[in-house]
Amino acid sequence: MAVSNTRRVVAAGAIGNVLEWYDFAVYGYFATAIGRAFFPQEDSVAQVLAAFGIFAVGFLMRPVGGAVIGSIGDKFGRRTALTVSVAAMAIPTFLVGILPDYQVLGIAAPIILTLLRMVQGLSVGGEYTTSIIFIIEQAPPNRRALVGAMGCCGAVGGILLGSATGALLASVMSEQALESWGWRIPFILGLVVGLAGVVLRRHVNETPKSARKESSPLLETVRNHGPLLARLAALSVFNSVGFYLMFVYIVSWLQFADGIAPARALEINSFSMIVLLPVMILMSWLSDRYGRRPIMLAAAALGFVGALPFFWLMHQPAPEIILLGQLGFVLSVGTFIGAQPALMVEAVPAEIRCTAIALGYNVTLGIVGGLSPLAATWLVHRTANNYSPAFMIMAAAAISFVAILKFGETYRVKLEPA
Repeated sequence: MAVSNTRRVVAAGAIGNVLEWYDFAVYGYFATAIGRAFFPQEDSVAQVLAAFGIFAVGFLMRPVGGAVIGSIGDKFGRRTALTVSVAAMAIPTFLVGILPDYQVLGIAAPIILTLLRMVQGLSVGGEYTTSIIFIIEQAPPNRRALVGAMGCCGAVGGILLGSATGALLASVMSEQALESWGWRIPFILGLVVGLAGVVLRRHVNETPKSARKESSPLLETVRNHGPLLARLAALSVFNSVGFYLMFVYIVSWLQFADGIAPARALEINSFSMIVLLPVMILMSWLSDRYGRRPIMLAAAALGFVGALPFFWLMHQPAPEIILLGQLGFVLSVGTFIGAQPALMVEAVPAEIRCTAIALGYNVTLGIVGGLSPLAATWLVHRTANNYSPAFMIMAAAAISFVAILKFGETYRVKLEPA
């Protein structure tokens, strides 16, 4: 595939991930303002909890969205599924930005907000996996992991874009204006990203098609490929727990375990996420040269052996030492994520590829990943042991290590047509 076409395909695939995680970041950044806008004002803590509760509802819709969007991708084509998913993310994101608040709509406001987040959750469930499949299927055979990792970088880029947008607004607007109406601006701007996604995806070629089955890809997957689904789910455990603990929960952990100021904790985390990008690219390139299994086994092993030492480094008073500990997790998790998408695509039959990967991956991400920060918080307070999250990462690494062993080496296989 020509370099220019490769770039178009990567951009078309990654743009939805940018929007998905941009929305994730701005929602979290402005959760307090959203809680005040859409919920009764008797209890400020309850407002924030309600805002995050609605966020979690959308998150738990991921497996359902994976099944729906994945089935569309297997039955009607990858491009059709990606157009549906980016629209299902962009339109609700924009509508959140213009939705009247509780003072205007009363109880209808939080209900509509919940419904919009549920639609976004459906989109998220199919967007990431279908976009990665789309670009890997069209990648040159010797660069499938590298191209897949470039698509994954859209997720990290979206988080950084969302955080940067929130920080920029906070620097140029008064706190009162930001709390009153300024928080809506990033959601309205999300429509621009969504429209860019639709345009990009309309001008790329669909993957070559084989004869499509009349049967439902979802029924075919559940009935005949249960063991494959289980392996995909187990493979994704280290990705889920490692990413959500190290790049979402860790900001809170640094504050209550180390007494780090929120701004400094965010600085450390943001720098680590920036470093994550070249790590993913480098390790995906290595997996294209030496295989998926050795790279991913090494990543899981490093996660298991290094979890406690890395957390020990992050429990030291010096910010430089804390950063060094988090960079250890960046190396481990980034290496794993760099090779995982290509392994999943290469290991699954073409006729059920979108459905099976979306189901296996999203069940783990939606349940294990989504609950990991909550579980880590509970463990730390229950055991009075600030190193408790390290044991979660060790368990996740062990599960995924065993799952990798259940997959054959795939980096030189010829992909079946979609």
